[in-house]
Amino acid sequence: MDAFLSRETGLVADRIADLVRTAPDTRTPIPGAEWTVGEAAAHLVLANELMADLARGRQRPYGEPTPAGLAAANAAGLAAFTERDGATLAQGIVEHARAFTAAAAARADSEPVATPMGPMDLGTLGAYLLTHMLGHGYDIAVALRRPHMLTAANVALTLPFVTLAMPRVVDARAAAGHTACYGLRLRGGPGFTVTFTGGAVEVEEGRTRRPDCTIVAEPVTFLLIALGRRGPVAAMSRGKILCWGRKPWLAPRFPGLFRAP
Repeated sequence: MDAFLSRETGLVADRIADLVRTAPDTRTPIPGAEWTVGEAAAHLVLANELMADLARGRQRPYGEPTPAGLAAANAAGLAAFTERDGATLAQGIVEHARAFTAAAAARADSEPVATPMGPMDLGTLGAYLLTHMLGHGYDIAVALRRPHMLTAANVALTLPFVTLAMPRVVDARAAAGHTACYGLRLRGGPGFTVTFTGGAVEVEEGRTRRPDCTIVAEPVTFLLIALGRRGPVAAMSRGKILCWGRKPWLAPRFPGLFRAP
């Protein structure tokens, strides 16, 4: 496992654990979501444990690899795991994140793994774990009115998973018949190309063709929009997203072509 990814995974787990451990009340609701802080933290305990088992080479089926299938599996998991004590949940989040990095360090990043989001290699699974913790960690921080743990550096580490997941979370109804090429880049960082052809999507690293719409996003804003935590219009009005090309008006539509799990 990449040393920087391993380090950031541990740091993010520690930051989330600190928030949960010191939360005045884990029953605090998360704005715009159905979960409380305690439920989000419990979900992270379960998810980190699942990821650690996958990194060890264990088979762990987890519902259908679709947004609806994952939501049902998450609900069932929370119903069975009723722990909501902040200190206990904080310990579990860190313990399983460390177990993941230890297990992944002993195996090659190229090893295939069956995951809740479909097959991927072990290196991409590490990016999946980080992405998942950043999303729910952000929710917990917002609910508790504390600083979040997303940075340009750790967002860049999520890209292997985000780009792999894009074709798997396309909203078939929103993308039906859509044909366009988007060039996306994180401000100061890497980029990739997303091409829709009649609703089917292909994601490629770098700039592989001339895009209809080029989108350059501030990294943290990019991930929050990708995870459904923010909308593109407000971000564009604040200069967090810039767009140009033959069809720049396509930019606000782009996030709606996907359904965040």
